[in-house]
Amino acid sequence: MDIPELITAARSGSVRAAGRLLSLVENAHRTEVLAVLDQVPTRVIGVTGPPGAGKSTTIAVLVAGYRERGLRVAVLAVDPSSPYSGGALLGDRIRMAAHINDPDVLIRSVATRGHLGGLAAVVPAAIRLLAALGYDLIMLETVGVGQSEIEIAAVADPTVVILNPGAGDAIQAAKAGLLEVADIIVVNKADRAGAEQTVRELHIETGLPIHTLVASRGRGVAELIEAIEAHHRADSTARRTARARAQILSLAQTRLRAHQDLDELAAAVVAGRHDPYAAAELLLRPPVSCHE
Repeated sequence: MDIPELITAARSGSVRAAGRLLSLVENAHRTEVLAVLDQVPTRVIGVTGPPGAGKSTTIAVLVAGYRERGLRVAVLAVDPSSPYSGGALLGDRIRMAAHINDPDVLIRSVATRGHLGGLAAVVPAAIRLLAALGYDLIMLETVGVGQSEIEIAAVADPTVVILNPGAGDAIQAAKAGLLEVADIIVVNKADRAGAEQTVRELHIETGLPIHTLVASRGRGVAELIEAIEAHHRADSTARRTARARAQILSLAQTRLRAHQDLDELAAAVVAGRHDPYAAAELLLRPPVSCHE
């Protein structure tokens, strides 16, 4: 099928067609797909945290809660390290098994390494595609290791950070910069020893209200959904503008890293022909038209 036929099939509920379109926006066909899509508003929730914190289990129960509200939900598990689309993180589908056969839930691993533009470019394109296909809510799961979370925070509202009781997760999250991008912090597995102390320490560290959850038992899920909804209701034009600004800068930085003149300018700085300031100006200079 060509792209319009794939879009028609995906809007009719074909998960296979939606997956094919996602593959296309991950590579050189991105512009071709986006050119035929309208801009459609959608909700985006980022979920991150250290490995083993229970992100996938939390997402599974959140998906169930939003499905009860009648929303079509897409889950993108973003893996910046895997070179394979549909790769490593798809093991998390086991934890989301209850939703696999639901035609109104799409679960997809987005592997960005080696793809055009990397994480910063792939994720906004995937979001735009899924919104145009009629998904009301998109959940982004990331691995909790740094730069990818900064880029996710540019598109998600809110960014939810999942941690476990004990000092280890909190220290790791702080080192990775996760607490800086968190809108909502959740201590999962809150029935374990040390949960109350972790909540107190995180509140002192961040000043944010800390939510508790036992995702495997469904405890605290309704309260977490309400916190997410309250954060969304409090969203403002200024905050949306700030996210758009961060997204533009992230995409621009991605393009500059791949600029054809970057290596030549770096060599010129090393050789003493330019200083870094002049090289930066030259890198940002608009291309000269051959007709000028």
